[in-house]
Amino acid sequence: MDIDALAEKIAAGDRRSLARAITLVESGRADHRADAVALLETLARKGDRRALRIGLSGTPGVGKSTFIEAFGMMLTARGLRVAVLAVDPSSARSGGSILGDKTRMERLSREPLAFIRPSPSQSQLGGVARRSREAVALCEAAGFDVVLVETVGVGQSETMVSEMTDLFLLLLAPAGGDELQGVKRGIMEMADMILVNKADGELKSTATRTCADYAGALRLLRKRPQDPEGFPKAMTVSAVEETGLEGAWDEMQALSDWRRENGFFDARRADQARYWFGEDVRNGLLARLMESGARARMAELGDAVAAGEMTATAAAEEMLAALKS
Repeated sequence: MDIDALAEKIAAGDRRSLARAITLVESGRADHRADAVALLETLARKGDRRALRIGLSGTPGVGKSTFIEAFGMMLTARGLRVAVLAVDPSSARSGGSILGDKTRMERLSREPLAFIRPSPSQSQLGGVARRSREAVALCEAAGFDVVLVETVGVGQSETMVSEMTDLFLLLLAPAGGDELQGVKRGIMEMADMILVNKADGELKSTATRTCADYAGALRLLRKRPQDPEGFPKAMTVSAVEETGLEGAWDEMQALSDWRRENGFFDARRADQARYWFGEDVRNGLLARLMESGARARMAELGDAVAAGEMTATAAAEEMLAALKS
């Protein structure tokens, strides 16, 4: 593979080359992984292009895809180039994914200034695919102004998206019952903005009340140094009627600008780079367990533990000692 030629096409904004590069970084083959690392290094040397990275999570059925399409269409109408990385949950039984987000965003998928890429989550926790961070970097290198990363759902584990984005949005539905308990405090503390969707028709007044409830809940959380006065905040939006989207975008820009001016933006990206360095090291160590020799030894020790010949703790210590040698 001609890495330099591929990097040139990506830097020139070629969508087909970008799609090819994302397929490359998502591949698990060793030779593809080497090419992916070389490609990312080559693009990094071409200059520091920066998009506004926005992570989006929310409960199933809250309208994430509908919101992203309406929000993306509003941004492209302003002349901004928008990339959408939508992560679909993979079946624990078959490993397959539907990858249907692109079909839900019919208008946005036809927009010349937009690029939509669905990816399977595989076995990765955190609501994002393992290589989503590298796909974000590729979209930045291709010159996109805004990169939206949609997670597979919401919960305590679906928070890794906050480690690869500049802003983290939590999309909620009105009248969700005991949703504050379902969402949990962990993800509430990570959210930069809470958007109550479906604020239209009969649900409009309910959405307003729900928004007020969450605004009150946010005020009870500990103040974060990276937030100006009034953040994190809750707002109502309607993806169907396309209302509240411009106001939400203005608030996102205001928050991003404040963080840039006060040094939090660059500091956060530096912390994220350190975090993903650690993650790659840990994933590399786990990959060693998948090598044939290690798998065979794991099977032997597993049989010994199952037969009661060794304790699980002793077997684990022996396996770790074998990996060190």
